[in-house]
Amino acid sequence: MASLKKYIAEFIGTMVLVVLGCGTAMLVLNDEKVGFGPGYILTALAFGLVIVGMAYCVGNISGCHINPAVSLGVLISGGMSVADFFGYIVSQCLGAFAGAGILAGIFSLGGVKDTTGGFGSNGLDGVGGNPVAGLLVECFLTFVFVLTILGVTSKNQKHGSFGGLIIGLTLTLVHILGIGLTGTSVNPARSFGPALVAAFNGNMAPLGSLWVFIVGPFVGAALAAVVYKVLEDKKQA
Repeated sequence: MASLKKYIAEFIGTMVLVVLGCGTAMLVLNDEKVGFGPGYILTALAFGLVIVGMAYCVGNISGCHINPAVSLGVLISGGMSVADFFGYIVSQCLGAFAGAGILAGIFSLGGVKDTTGGFGSNGLDGVGGNPVAGLLVECFLTFVFVLTILGVTSKNQKHGSFGGLIIGLTLTLVHILGIGLTGTSVNPARSFGPALVAAFNGNMAPLGSLWVFIVGPFVGAALAAVVYKVLEDKKQA
């Protein structure tokens, strides 16, 4: 029962992330994807603020990973079991799909224009369609994000009730750079849900580059976990 509650919390958290984060992008991003403007900042803030809200909402239940890359980092760091790791990933992907489905319903029924053209899905237009560049962006940004999470949540740190705020602000930070390059994933589930719903609506392009937004974040998270483990061990020594 405890694990089921965690999985439900991860489902809800990831669903909310996609609805509010990707939904904001769908309303305010257009040409600003490759430039800088109010929509750019609003989108970055939306993703970051969702993490802040969910951290204080479901953090005490599941840890508020709402991101398979974060779960991988926690797994490598010894913070969760393999069984829970896979349970979290399934819950997160289902939550992201549900969130994208909710957006599809709202925008379709309301006749609202999706300015991203793909339910806020990620792409490689900002890096000239180059998958290697996309991988580098996603790997580095996820490395920074997960490294911060591991540091903030470490038992050796005493950030108290500010942990969720720090993590949310860090996600905002990586979005400020990444939106104009890849749309910023750093979260395979967040990329999976919108790409799948976009495909159901006839736009297959996001599925074509989806692997970049799975491999990049997972590699970045694994590197962050290994690096933090080495650094933390040295500190303790």
